[in-house]
Amino acid sequence: MRFLLARLRGVAVGCGGVALFPDFAEVKRMYVRDSARRRGVADAILARIEAEVRGAGLSVLRLETGVHQVAAIRFYARAGFRECPAFGAYTLMPPHSIATSVFFEKRFGV
Repeated sequence: MRFLLARLRGVAVGCGGVALFPDFAEVKRMYVRDSARRRGVADAILARIEAEVRGAGLSVLRLETGVHQVAAIRFYARAGFRECPAFGAYTLMPPHSIATSVFFEKRFGV
């Protein structure tokens, strides 16, 4: 797992985490403080995550978010992610456990 911290003028305003697996990577966490939103922080965190994934020789980045996370869904769609089926450990969960989950993936060249 790799964790990233975004700062503006020395103050932590966002973070991200990515888990690297043999055949894909997964965004495990992304957060930007309300006061820092619409300032490019999320784009910068995601760009750094994608660079980590490419640097690891992987070409698929996946994530899970919730159906009620409308802003997150819009952000990931705008960043080139497309909905996909459940993946990894999520495929082993009972359907009711992931009923409000939305899964995304983005493919890119290494």
